[in-house]
Formats: sequence, structure tokens, C-alpha cells
Amino acid sequence: QVQLVESGGGLVQTGGSLRLSCAASGRTSSIVTMGWFRQAPGNEREFLLAIGWKTGDISYASSASGRFSISRDNAKNTVYLQMNKLQPEDTAVYFCAAAAATYYSHTAQSYDYWGQGTQVTVSS
Repeated sequence: QVQLVESGGGLVQTGGSLRLSCAASGRTSSIVTMGWFRQAPGNEREFLLAIGWKTGDISYASSASGRFSISRDNAKNTVYLQMNKLQPEDTAVYFCAAAAATYYSHTAQSYDYWGQGTQVTVSS
């Protein structure tokens, strides 16, 4: 089992930045991909970016291109989501997820473990 805990969410003004963290614990050696998703009220969970846990290779959705970036610190078992130039439409609950068997998937069903989510609210 892998446990994931997100942190770093909060309230930010339009144009601001936030960095979310996701700390993994448990059987982290089984992780091949870490991903970030978000879900706004009434919407489906949306893929943003994924990073190979060992390779560092990155895959991203077009909606995340240019403003969002992902990184990892294997020594700390932590993955980060840097978000810049935030807009009100970025308001959502942000989730990190870990996949044990799938590389760089954009599909939520491919991920085996999920954090509890952290709220990001962007005020206009």
C-alpha cells in the first residue's frame, strides 16, 4: 500500500502562484508514475501532469502546458505541482495519485492510490 498526503492548497488571487506537495509513504518502491489531477464542482476529474517516479519523464495535458509544472524529490518521496498565473477557472480540489503499473497515464482509472485532495481557490 501507498499513502499520499497533499498539502499547499489555499486561497490565492488571480495571477498568483501556488506550489502543492504530495508526500508518499508506504511501499513507495512500487510506484512507477505520480500524477496530478483536479476536480471542480460538477466536473469530472481532470488530468494535469504525470512524472515517472524513477525516470523523471514528464507527460502533461494541454490545459497544464505553460503555467503548471511537476517535479519530484525521490529522497523525500515527494512530488510537487507548481502553478503559476492562476485563474479563477483553476479553482478545484487538486489530487495527487500514484500508479504501480502504468507509465504516464492521463486516465484516472490507471492510478492505484490517491490522496485526499487539497482545495485551491483563485479569487478574481
